Amino acid sequence: MGKTTKGLKVAFVGSECYPFVKTGGLGDVMYALPRALTREGCSVRVIMPLYNCIPEKFKKQMKYVGSFMMDQTMEGRTFYVGIMETEMDGVTYDFVDNREFFDWGNPYTGLWEDIPKYCYFSKASLAILNYLEWYPDVIHCHDWQAALVPLYLKTKFWNCPLKDSKSMLTIHNLRFQGICGIQHLKYWSGLSDGLFDYPVFKVNDDEANMFKGGLAYADAITTVSATYAKEIQTPEFGEHLDAHLRYHAVRMKGIVNGIDTDIWDSSKDKLLAAPYDVTDVLEKKWENKEALREQLGLACGEGKMVLGLVSRLTDQKGLDLVDAIFPQIMDGNTQVVVLGTGDPRYENAFRYYEEKYKGDVCAYISYNEGLAHRIYAGADAFLVPSLFEPCGLTQLIAMRYGTVPIVRETGGLKDTVLPYDAEKNEGNGFTFDRYTPENLLQAVNNAKTVFFTDRPRWDAMVKRNMEKDVSWEQSAKQYLAFYRELKA
Repeated sequence: MGKTTKGLKVAFVGSECYPFVKTGGLGDVMYALPRALTREGCSVRVIMPLYNCIPEKFKKQMKYVGSFMMDQTMEGRTFYVGIMETEMDGVTYDFVDNREFFDWGNPYTGLWEDIPKYCYFSKASLAILNYLEWYPDVIHCHDWQAALVPLYLKTKFWNCPLKDSKSMLTIHNLRFQGICGIQHLKYWSGLSDGLFDYPVFKVNDDEANMFKGGLAYADAITTVSATYAKEIQTPEFGEHLDAHLRYHAVRMKGIVNGIDTDIWDSSKDKLLAAPYDVTDVLEKKWENKEALREQLGLACGEGKMVLGLVSRLTDQKGLDLVDAIFPQIMDGNTQVVVLGTGDPRYENAFRYYEEKYKGDVCAYISYNEGLAHRIYAGADAFLVPSLFEPCGLTQLIAMRYGTVPIVRETGGLKDTVLPYDAEKNEGNGFTFDRYTPENLLQAVNNAKTVFFTDRPRWDAMVKRNMEKDVSWEQSAKQYLAFYRELKA
């Protein structure tokens, strides 16, 4: 551990964190990255709301550490801020307690209600750090729900010890930005009129954008992959913020996410029929493939390739392409296992294919954690043909489990999956660039060709994938380097 790392203090501010509450990948990052940073010698606190939906077993582990009243809104209304605290794996978790904002519904209710909630949360997070006299080197904020932290830091908290803290804002998915009426945000944030112009919050004469404001004021911006950092500076992927992001690009870096290699460890995974590591993957993967097919009622035996798909069933995930080529995939030598829920259009399409190709297709329209693990272990290849994908975790998990990914070259998928090169016998998956059904079909057929006609090279790719470092440690080291740049 280097001397420059020792003693570095980082506060994470975000709207969700596994295992307390999780609706998507943000919850995983808020859990795994702080733990990895702690192992690198950092002192880390995570600040999040005390939602009513947090399971009681976690609430019982929390202790009350203090409370105070805080002014909020344009007219200076005061609100209670309670602090409940717990510790896990060396990370301190501080929960912002206020029943008026967090004691009903799920974390995200609707923008009209969520704007006041996260204005309060952003300011309360800084007020809690001040109250605890815990002054971090970097305050690492996540997505639009924490986007006001950099603004509050440089306005309302400019004259306290927190003023020396640097702010970093991470874009997990730019599609969600916290856009609302100017007056609504102005009232609930209590921020000055001068910020509600085009360089900061203003979108048009009527609307303001919380994420836009945070990106303008953050000392540093990160996204969850280097390719996504470039993509969001284009009109195609910029969600109307591409010009804003190009302007602030000098402060932006892309750092790909990792996965929790304790949770995703095929050698210790009790949910599998036959746990395995890289030394016995070829034999044990076959056992897992047979167990998966038997569980799902698919035909067992030699001669068939199993394609896995674990996903939200939405357009973003490229399922219109899968739907378009499904009959061509089903060539008598291929089986498909789908796990997920989402748009009725895709749920019904996959149910139809299950009925049409009985014994070779399973559409499990639900979510089942154990089955997800068994698909990662039992499938031969894994489909991630996303329209856009800021980072993507499923391809990383698939590789860790020795399942070869078939992905579109976008965002984190492009950064983590090197296309297979037959001449050099290198690469760890099959990729396609242009978003068309024909290109996806070509990638699937390329994978089948290697699987059925050149098994030694396929098996070598399986082992390469299992040996690839997809842990959070690599990401944590890159974040540490960026933190130190900010602190310098």
